[in-house]
Amino acid sequence: MTTSNGTFDRAVSRRRLVQLAAAGSVAAAGGMAAGASQAQAQAASSTLAKIRAAKKLRVAALVGEPPYFVKSAVTGEWSGACVEMAKDIAKLLEVEIEFVDSTYGNSVIQLQTDKVDIAMSLTPTPVRSLSVDFSKSYFLHGYGLVAPENVSISTWAGLNNPDIKVAVDLGSTQEMAARRFAPKANITAFATRDEVMLALQTKRVDCAVFAALLGMTAVKKNPNIGKFSMLTEPVIGLPACLAIPKEENADWKSFLDVWVEYNRGIGQMTEWLTNGMKLAGVEPEDIPADVKL
Repeated sequence: MTTSNGTFDRAVSRRRLVQLAAAGSVAAAGGMAAGASQAQAQAASSTLAKIRAAKKLRVAALVGEPPYFVKSAVTGEWSGACVEMAKDIAKLLEVEIEFVDSTYGNSVIQLQTDKVDIAMSLTPTPVRSLSVDFSKSYFLHGYGLVAPENVSISTWAGLNNPDIKVAVDLGSTQEMAARRFAPKANITAFATRDEVMLALQTKRVDCAVFAALLGMTAVKKNPNIGKFSMLTEPVIGLPACLAIPKEENADWKSFLDVWVEYNRGIGQMTEWLTNGMKLAGVEPEDIPADVKL
């Protein structure tokens, strides 16, 4: 990815990231003084301070979600784009990582109940924002269609047809996009993404709406379901963000916002995502030109 001089001018140094992280640990280093101010009390109980005090970063890990998370059935080791992101954050904070098995839905609950400190790949929605906070976006996730070769739909208007049977996974941003931009289509929401893929394979539906990275990995996993192509007019992109607990102290969010800006500015996010796609067999040349990582 090519970045402008302006982007690099705005990118902060890695040293500054460490300074921001260290700031959150000041209050956690010792006990609370009797006359500590409210600000000091908030800092001591902040997520960032607790992470540094415990020497552990707890990450909600999505089992079987390349390019973000892949867990080896043999070794139990984790890999993927979000795993590399978590490792980088942990290195800056000088802490260990604990990966906690999760799902997109469960990760919000885990953040609310102090089971994890961060969820690495969530789309912020108004409803979710009532429960958790979000960092700046590290990737704008476009939407497209998985369909057989003989289906030539490239726009949302083309999909918006009651004669076309469309599959989505229930409660996902794919479902939200499909119902918003193709409301006349014959849309069926399946409980899981595997059920969506089975519906495609058995020809019970004509196509399925997928977020770009998920669509490409689905096709690589099972080429029989068809091909992936982006939907345009309009091109829709929803942000992928880091989700964190809601709290008055902003140290954890401030650190992550700077971390995201820095790694986007130097092209590191693109590298992590591209390498994560390889785990699903998607090579750089397989990624359509209109998919921007």
